[in-house]
Amino acid sequence: MRSTFGGIEISKRSLFSHQAALTTTGHNVANVNTRGYSRQVVNLVAAKPMEAIGMMRTTIPGQSGQGVEFTSITRIRERFLDGQYYNENKSLGEWTVRNDTLEKIEAIINEPTDTGIRQVIENFWNSWQELSKNPENLTARSVVKESAIALSDAFNHTSKQLSDLSSDLTDNINVKVTQTNTMVQQIAQLNEEIYRVEGLGNDANDLRDQRDVLLDDLSKIINVNVTETDSGYNVRMGNIELVNGREAVTQFTAETMEQAYTSRDLASGEVYGMILSRDGYVASYRNELNAMIKTLVEGETEVTLPAGAVIPAGTILNGTTYTGSIANRTLAEPTKVTVRGFNGLHSLGYALSNGEAKQGGVFFQTNDGSNNITAGNISVNPDIVNNVENISSSMRTYLDPADNKVKVVKGNNDLALLAAGLRSNRFDFMANSTETVALNGGTLDEFFRAVVGQLGVQTQEAHRQATNQKILVEQVESRRQSVSGVSMDEEMTNMIKFQHAYNAAARALTVQDEILDKVINGMGVVGR
Repeated sequence: MRSTFGGIEISKRSLFSHQAALTTTGHNVANVNTRGYSRQVVNLVAAKPMEAIGMMRTTIPGQSGQGVEFTSITRIRERFLDGQYYNENKSLGEWTVRNDTLEKIEAIINEPTDTGIRQVIENFWNSWQELSKNPENLTARSVVKESAIALSDAFNHTSKQLSDLSSDLTDNINVKVTQTNTMVQQIAQLNEEIYRVEGLGNDANDLRDQRDVLLDDLSKIINVNVTETDSGYNVRMGNIELVNGREAVTQFTAETMEQAYTSRDLASGEVYGMILSRDGYVASYRNELNAMIKTLVEGETEVTLPAGAVIPAGTILNGTTYTGSIANRTLAEPTKVTVRGFNGLHSLGYALSNGEAKQGGVFFQTNDGSNNITAGNISVNPDIVNNVENISSSMRTYLDPADNKVKVVKGNNDLALLAAGLRSNRFDFMANSTETVALNGGTLDEFFRAVVGQLGVQTQEAHRQATNQKILVEQVESRRQSVSGVSMDEEMTNMIKFQHAYNAAARALTVQDEILDKVINGMGVVGR
C-alpha cells in the first residue's frame, strides 16, 4: 500500500543525501592542498522499495520506489600505487644520502683545483728540486720545511674533515632512528583509532590519510613492507616486525639499526644510505689517504744510489750492513737498493753541519706518539722544524785532517736529487693498506689521480641514480594523484550537479506539500 506522505519522505531523503554530497565536495575543496589527502565520495544508492515480494503484497502493479540514500563516504585510494611508491621512495632516500655524502667528500678532497692536496704535494717535490740546485742555501731548506709542513697540515685537515663527516652521519643516524620510532608508535596509535571508529560502522577516511602520510615518510627512511589486516596495518622491515595492528612491536636504537643493516633486514632508505656512506665511502677514502701517506713515508721502493755515495755506518741495504771506514762504506758504482719510503731515503743522507757529519733522521713522524703513521697524525720531525740544517741533502763525507773528524760535503746534492725523484718512483700501496685501494702499484701522483678519478665516477653514478629515482618517485606520485588527488574542475562540476539535485528535491518537497494541503484543506468542503 502506498503511503500518503511517501513523496515527502522521498524528497527528504534526496535532500539529506545531496546535502551530504555537497558537504563532502566542500571537504575535498578545502583539502586540495593538504599533503596526503585522498578525495572522498558519497556512495548514493536507491532506497529499498515500499513492499517486498510476498503473498500479502498489494495488487498495485510495480514496486513503489523510495528515493535515494547514501550508504557510506569513502576515499579513493589505490593500494597498489602505494606499494610502488614505498619501493621507489626507499631507493630515493638511499641514493640521495649517498650522493650528498660523495659531494661532501668531493668538496673535502677539493680536486682538481690549484688549492687542493695535489698542489701541496707538487710544491713538496718542487721544493726538493730547488734544494738540489743549491743544497747549502738555507732559504731553499726553509722552503722544503714549509712545503712539508703544508703537506702534513693538508692531510691532517682532510683526515679531520672526513672524521667530522663520519661523526655527522652517525648523529644523523641517531636522528633518523628517533624519527622511525616516533612514526612506528604513531602508526600503531592510528591503527587503534581507526579500529575503534570503523568498528562502529563509519569510515575513518581522514585518519587513514594521516596513517598513509606517515608510511610515505617512513618509506624514505627505511625499507618497509605493509599489509592490511582487520586490526590495521602490519608494517615490517625485512624480517623485523615494526607494527602489528594496534601494537608497536619494535623500537630501534642506533646499535640495533646497524645490526639490521648487517643482517640485510635494513636494505634501503636514508638510514641504509647513511651507514653505507659512513662505513663505506668515508672510511674508504680515509683508508686511501692513510695508505698514500704510509706509502710515502715508509713504503718500500727502489732507488739507485750514485757512485761515490757514503752509506751511514750501521745501515742495512739489500741485506748488506755497511760499517767501518769511509772507504768501506763508499759505493764504487751506481747501486740499486730498496728503501723504506721517504724516511728511509732521508736517513741515508747527512745534515748540513759544520762539525762532525750527522746522519739524517726521519723526516716525517706521528704527532700523537703512535707507531702507525696516518693522514691524521703525520707531522714533520720537530728537529727539522726547529733547524732546517737537519734536512739531509748530501750523501758524501770526508775525513778532515785538521781535526781527524768525518765531515759532510755540503755542496753535494745526491740525496736532494733522489728525494725529488721519488715522485716518479713506483710503490706498492696495497702493502700499506688493510683494505683494497684505488691503485695497487704506481707513483704517488698516479695513486692520488686514481683516488680522485674513483671519487668522480662514484659521485657521478650516485647523482645519476638519485636523479632517476626522483623521476620514478614523481611518476608514481603523479599516478597516485591522478587517482586520489582533488581536481578543482571535477569538484566544481560535482558541486553544481549536487546543488541542482538538492534544489530539485526541495522543489519536489514543495509540490508534495501543496498536494497534501489541497487534499487536507480543499477536499470534502462542497455543500458545507
